[in-house]
This record gives sequence, C-alpha cells and structure tokens, in this order.
Amino acid sequence: MVMVSKYDAGGANVAVQPQQSSVASSTSGFSVAEVLASFISHWYWFLISLFVCLGAAWYYLSTTSPVYTRTAMLLIKDESKGSSAMNIASEMQDMGLVATKSNLSNELITLKSPTLIMQVVNELQLMDYYKVPLSFRELDIYGKSPVKVVFDPSKLTNIDFVSFKIRMVDKQSVDLYDFKNKGVKTDETISIKLNDSTFTETPVGFLTVYSTGVEGSEEFKNVNFSRSSVDAATNTYTSLLSVGLVDKQSTVVKLSIMDESTIRATDILKTVINVYNDNWVHDKNRIAESTSEFIASRLGVIESELTGIDKNIANFKGRNLLPDIAAVSQLYLQQNSETKTRLLELNNQLSMLEYIQDILREQNFDNPLPIPSSMSSTNVQNQITEYNKVLLERNRMLANSRNHPLVKDQTKHLNAMQSVILQSVNNEIASLSMQIKNVNAQESRTERQLARNPNQAKYLLSEERQQKVMEGLYLFLLQKREENALSQAFTAYNTRLITEPRGSDSPAAPNRSFIWMVAFAIGLLVPATIMVLMEMTNSTIRGRQDVERLAVPFAGEIPLCTRKEGNTANGITLVVKEKCRNIINEAFRVVRTNVDFILGKGKTHKVVMFTSLNPGSGKSFVAANLAYCMSLKKKRVVALDLDLRRASLSQVVDRPYKGVVDYLNGEIKSWRDVLVHAEGCNFDVIPVGEVPPNPTELLFNEDYLPRMIDELKQEYDYVFIDCPPVDVVADANVVSEYVDLVLFVVRAGLMRKDMLPIVDTFYNQKKFPSLALILNGTSVTKTMGTKYGYGYGYGYGNYIKE
Repeated sequence: MVMVSKYDAGGANVAVQPQQSSVASSTSGFSVAEVLASFISHWYWFLISLFVCLGAAWYYLSTTSPVYTRTAMLLIKDESKGSSAMNIASEMQDMGLVATKSNLSNELITLKSPTLIMQVVNELQLMDYYKVPLSFRELDIYGKSPVKVVFDPSKLTNIDFVSFKIRMVDKQSVDLYDFKNKGVKTDETISIKLNDSTFTETPVGFLTVYSTGVEGSEEFKNVNFSRSSVDAATNTYTSLLSVGLVDKQSTVVKLSIMDESTIRATDILKTVINVYNDNWVHDKNRIAESTSEFIASRLGVIESELTGIDKNIANFKGRNLLPDIAAVSQLYLQQNSETKTRLLELNNQLSMLEYIQDILREQNFDNPLPIPSSMSSTNVQNQITEYNKVLLERNRMLANSRNHPLVKDQTKHLNAMQSVILQSVNNEIASLSMQIKNVNAQESRTERQLARNPNQAKYLLSEERQQKVMEGLYLFLLQKREENALSQAFTAYNTRLITEPRGSDSPAAPNRSFIWMVAFAIGLLVPATIMVLMEMTNSTIRGRQDVERLAVPFAGEIPLCTRKEGNTANGITLVVKEKCRNIINEAFRVVRTNVDFILGKGKTHKVVMFTSLNPGSGKSFVAANLAYCMSLKKKRVVALDLDLRRASLSQVVDRPYKGVVDYLNGEIKSWRDVLVHAEGCNFDVIPVGEVPPNPTELLFNEDYLPRMIDELKQEYDYVFIDCPPVDVVADANVVSEYVDLVLFVVRAGLMRKDMLPIVDTFYNQKKFPSLALILNGTSVTKTMGTKYGYGYGYGYGNYIKE
C-alpha cells in the first residue's frame, strides 16, 4: 500500500486515497450513469436513427392502403333440440323428408369452402379491381367506379393476370393504355366508346366499357383496372374470410373479413350467407325431389292401368247386356270387405318395395331412396332413413373435396347398407307375397261359396276389385304428391342473421399509432443497443475506475484532446499553455504537482522516465507537455528522446539529423552539440538523430549514457527521458537504473484490462524505481463517475466534479 499526497493548482496539499493492491477486481463494468452520459454525448446518433425510423414509418403508412374489418353474426339452428321445424319434419316423415342434425363443424367448413367462395367471387365479380392512383398508393373504388369493364364471354380465355389504365376522355369515350398481360407490357392506346355493345379487341382480350353513372372527383378520371383469375381471387378471399364460433357453448358463428373497401367487405359477407342458405335449402330438398319423381312415375303407370280396367268393364257390360249386379255381389262384398282392404294394403306395399328393389340393384348413389311410409314393418323404413342421412352427408363432403378420406369410408358404408336394405326388402317382398297368396286363397274360398253366381258376375267382381285397388293407390299417390309439394315449400333456412355486416370506420390495419410508437422505440433502441453492446464488448481501459484498484500510485489523468486544442509541433501536439485554465491544462498541472510530491522536495535534480506497455500510448505526448508545464514554473527542463527506434519526442524540434545517437556512438564529443531549444516552449530537447541499427547496444555503453545523465542533472532541474514500451524492447530496463521516477503511461481505449496485472507486478517486484501511473486519453463521456476535476480547480461547469 502506497500513500500519496498531491498539491492542487494553488499549491495546497491535497490528500490522495491510497491505491489498493487488489488487481483481480480491477476489471470493473460500466455503470448506468456512464451509459446515460454516453447516450447524451452521442445525441446525434439518436437523432439520425429517429429520423430514419420515423421516415420509414411515414413511408410505410403513406404507401400502405388502410384495411377495414366487417363482421356478421349468424345463428346456426340446432335441429336436435326440439325446434318447431324438427317437430314438423318428424310429422312429415311419411312424405319422404328426412330431418338430419346439422353438424356445426361441417357447417363452419362449408361457410369457408373454396366452392362457396368461388360462387361469391363469380356473383360479385371479385376478380375485377378498380383503383385510382394517389401520391404514394392506389385507392380501391369498388362500388364507386365511374366505369365497368366487361369481357366477351364467348372469347374469354383463362386469365392469369391482366391490367390496363383507363382515362376518361369525355362522357362518351375512354382511352385504354399501358396494357399488361401476364407481365408482358404493351405500349398501345385504344379509344373505346362508352356503352358500346360491340366488343373491341385489345392486347388483353375482347372487351367493352360501360358507364356506371357514378359521378366522381377529378382523380376518378384515371382508373387502373386489373383482373386476376377466378382461382386466384377465390384463394385470396378464402384466406381473408374468418369463420369461427363466438364461444363453445353457443351455435352463433362469427364471420369477419378484412378488405380495403368497406362496401366490398359488406357485400362479401352478405353474399356468403345468401349462397350458403340457398345451397343448404337445395341440399335439403333433394330427398323431396327424389320422392316427387317416384310419385310422378307411379301415377303415370297406375293411370294407364286404371283406364284399361274401366274400358274392360264397360265393354263387358255392353256386350252381355248385364243389369246392375250390385245386389248379386252384395253378399260377396260383405264377406270379403276385410279381404279387399287387406289386399289393397299389401299390394301397395309390394309395389313400393319392388320399386326400391330395382333402385338398390342399380347401386346408384346420386339420389336418396324413397321411404315406403305405409309399410307395417318399420325396420325397412328405419334402414332407408339412416341410408339417406349417410348419402346426403357423403355427397356434401364430395362437393367440397373429392379426395376427402371420409368420402371413401362413407361410400363403403353405403355399399354395406345397400346390401342390408336389399336383403330386408327381399325378405319383406317374400313376406308380402306369402300374405297376398293367403288372402287370394281366402278369396277363392269365398268365391266357391258363391257357386250359384254366373261367370259374368265373377269376371265383373274381379275387374271391379282391380279397379278399386288402382283407384286407392292412385288417390294415395295424389295425396302424397301434394304433401311432398307442401314440404318443399315449407323448407326453411337453418340459419338466422343476428347481426348485419358492420364494423368501425377506422382502419384495422395499419395501426398508425402503434407503428409510430414502434418506429420511435426502434429509433431509440437501435443506437442505444449498439452503444451498450460496444461498451459490453469493450475490453480496454475506459477510465480511472478501471485502474483505481491497482497498487501502483496514480499520478494523474490526462483527458482526450484533439489537435485543435493545442499547437502541433511537427507531429507532437502541445496542449499546455501559459495562463490557460481549461480542463487539459489543469490535468497536467495536477500531474506536475503529483510528480513533484513523489520525487520529494529534498532532491534538486530529478530524472523521470516515461514508458508504457503498448505502442501509441501517448508517452511522448505526455513527456513533451509535462516538460512544458514544468518550465512554466521557471524550472530548467530538458527532454531526452531515448526511443531510438521511433524518435517521437524528437518531432518537437523537427527531428534534426544529428542527435543523441551520434553522441552515444562517439561521433561527437559532447551532448551539448546536439541540444536543441524548443521554440516557444522554454525547454530543451536532445533528439535521437538518425535511427541506429543497434539501439540497445548503444544504451549499454557505460561510457556515454551515465555520464550524459549526470551532466544533465547538474545543469537542469528536471530531466525527462522518453523510452520505448517495456515489453517491446529492453531499452527501458537499461535506462531505468539511472532515473529517479518511472511514469507508466496507460492509454484509455488502447490497453486491455487484462494487462493491468503486469503493471502491478512491475510495482510489487520493484522492477522500476518509484513507479507511478498516468492514465492518458480518457473521455468525458466514458468516465462520468470521476470526470477530470477531482479537486484541481473550480468554475468549469459540468467538467469539474469533486
């Protein structure tokens, strides 16, 4: 531990804190105050960064079209919860209607299916875009365009992407120019009359232009038109449309879409809902349509057969002049009334089952099966009802995607169900045939009991029986046809619009406030981050706080200066000036006071050596300015340049050709022959002269160097010797045995912190006599904790801090 005291600029003794010997902790980090001070000193970095980031934000906002959001709420009715529609459909099962439960997940997929969106695109012509150019972007004028472009449908080919510009010449004609077709530009101008039904050939196809009657401002006189393919428009709006449940407990669906045009967004949502409803009703009516076709075909067959029976009865009675045989047949009719009713019912059921049997053998999945509602057995009815549910679900998924894996599974399921239903129908037909056979046998027994009736009566009875069967079946089918027509007219939508498409008039994107805030934050964070990273990765000494834990006595701190702050003497900047009170002059005065204290007052001749660890540490600069500062006290000072390789100190006197090298090698007899007085500096310099090839050997010559130093000590108050860095060559070690004090110059921003223990080792091992450390080149912004004042003056504003 070394105790050092200092004198301030007025000569007062000032106590100096002892330097601790803990080298391990000498590499300290930077504090928040240092970082903030660095930010303030580099304010222009923040200004430039803010200008760039805010400019980029302004350009982005100016070139990006605002996007608006429109939202609609749609209630999907749940048919499984006893709704009135479900009750009616249950009562009308015998009409051929099958009420299926709406699968909410499937409905959500259907609402956003490409097939449905393509219908919307074609209906609204969403592949066409009309925009007017603004300063930095284009404005979409959907629904406000003064013109409408119509392509010839007979000559319309597959369009990938075409565009052109429209210029309104007057109210009767327009000019089309700047055509682009699949990226190929055509420089051609074509004039077209408005509302002309004749299509004009252009580089993008045959088209005509109609006036919409919309009056716009002057900027609407130039319109940019573009058309994409239907598939591209479908993909675009499929991605823009969002469909989801409001919450898991409800069946309310939220449809939302973002678009540049609020009118187009509203139209899209309305059309999506309308198309979905129409498709749903069409899907639900397919069963009724299949039943209607079956009833119509059966009515035609029965009507033809009934007409033939009527003709047979009339012709028979006319030929045989038969009277009314009602009385004759009264007994037979009474006895067989139940038999006839039963036979009628069985024949109706048999006819329907045979028709269903024919359909099942065709193995066709296009249409649902009609339901024989009048059968006594409910097994076949239940099987056909379940079959129709699966068939409709399979056809709906097939319309959306032919490669859906569930389609193949349901097709296999339908094949299996057909086989089961066919087997059940065959069994039912066999059962009905047996029942009919039994009824016919009963009828035969009744007829045998009427053996007294003539054969004519028997024939008439048979014909009349057939006639009544056909009449009953005909009336039954007529009733079912009317009921089926009623069910088709009764079919209602499975949705209810809760909230019409609506939204805010403020754009959803881009969020101007957020972008400005982000740009401002980035403008501050980018330079701040760079500066913090530079400080974190900086392994060099930054300021006094990095060396204050060393055991080496601290002689002073020299702030960084520029050439403008002093006089440049042939490469060495002399910043010390007489009667100058700026911060760097005060710093050298503090070093001067501390050096005097370390040397002690008892010695009249003081020899001080300047050295360092790193080349470029500024030891020659410190030596020259400290020599000048010492001379201001009316002291005789000589600066001896023994850095024989670089001769930096010799630049103060313009590096004369003759110097100390000539004295050391014996070419001149006295060092006074090479002594040069520094003009305007009031101290002398012994330059190097010509750089020798063997500088170390010259210094080892004990005949010249010791004698010269002894003579200099006799004539001067201070002898300052500039030597090379200690770890580079051995010159400093040779010279150090002739000096009273070694000032070790450490350059801030150059010397690494991990090299500081070397300096401490030199001091602890007493390698040099009275070793002291000078910190050179510190920055105000990097040493905000200590500044440079630490007591050597006052009245310097922010630069002085105790």
